[in-house]
Amino acid sequence: MIAWAGDSIISSLGFTTEECYRSVASGQSGIRLYSSFMGLPEPQMASLIDRERLADSFAADSFAAVNPCSGGYTALEKAAILSVGSAAAAAQVDLSDPDVLFVFSSTKGNVHLLDEGERQAGRDHIYLWYVARLIAEHFKNPNEPVAVSNACISGACAQLVAMRELESGQYGCAVVVGVEMLSKFIVSGFQSLKALSPEPCRPFDAARAGLNLGEAAATIVYRRVDSEDEVSSGIALQQGAIRNDANHISGPSRTGEGSFRALQALLRGVAPGDVAFINAHGTATAYNDDMEATAITRAGLQATPVNSLKGYFGHTLGAAGVLESIISARALANGTALATHGFKRGEKEPPVNVTDKNTHTEKAYCIKMLSGFGGCNAALLFKYVKEKSNTCRKP
Repeated sequence: MIAWAGDSIISSLGFTTEECYRSVASGQSGIRLYSSFMGLPEPQMASLIDRERLADSFAADSFAAVNPCSGGYTALEKAAILSVGSAAAAAQVDLSDPDVLFVFSSTKGNVHLLDEGERQAGRDHIYLWYVARLIAEHFKNPNEPVAVSNACISGACAQLVAMRELESGQYGCAVVVGVEMLSKFIVSGFQSLKALSPEPCRPFDAARAGLNLGEAAATIVYRRVDSEDEVSSGIALQQGAIRNDANHISGPSRTGEGSFRALQALLRGVAPGDVAFINAHGTATAYNDDMEATAITRAGLQATPVNSLKGYFGHTLGAAGVLESIISARALANGTALATHGFKRGEKEPPVNVTDKNTHTEKAYCIKMLSGFGGCNAALLFKYVKEKSNTCRKP
């Protein structure tokens, strides 16, 4: 079994998981209108990490001072290092132990460095494998890290890579860190697809107009245990599935085929009635939300509460799977199905049970769904169990 040992989030809503979760539970969104945005001519709705707070936190952090990079760190690398350090402290894990594996998730990494005018760091910082290695080496970890980049399902893929490595017995702990920082390159790409909303996004709402982009660094520390009695934080990653339908490079399958098959794989041995809630990808684009509603209905989960966290954090791309898993796991442990920020009930409602307010639940399971460009789809199943010990075990 793969147990949750610790976590940490840095986002527009705070620099700890607790700070971010409290903001979400109280209905606060980190999405703001920025009139001047990275040299683009149009104002943008986005969810951004406070750069000044990030710099100050990094300068004051004990982990940051241990092994500084000779060429300096980018903002993305600083956010990742801070998040990893906090999660490791919560999990009481020695990151220099060869029993610990680093798994890094991002879709774009330091893509802004392709612009010569933006290049404050060396050219190697452009490569995801280099950033993954830089983070692992910062904590003096001797293992070659794994870099995962598979569109917007990257955060789920990274967790499944960690799960398989732990189940193989090669490692006792895995650190999964997902991070994304926005740049002119990223925003312009989504603008070209006409996918961005000029107002705060409204997942699953009939009047939704597109997505808002966001930034985050989020980390989960997983460890392999032999039974539920050893699960430390009350959460275990039970299983996951990735299904590719290859429908279109940017458009989701209208029948939700890949997403449906991923859900179908998760529900083997788990009754739909045992699922507390589904945290959908919920980007607030017309086709994504329709596709997910179709897949959820086909899987027999139409009565299960469904929420999206995009109205709080924006779409954080390669960090979304990790960030939203953390918030969902915390909600499950607290017995809460969180509200979908921006969704309002009306005459035309989706065929699934979208939450418009926080509701109580005593059920043991939750599902995290993700979908991405190229027809990739993923789903993760988490279980809440009793809290026990909190130490890493070697295989």
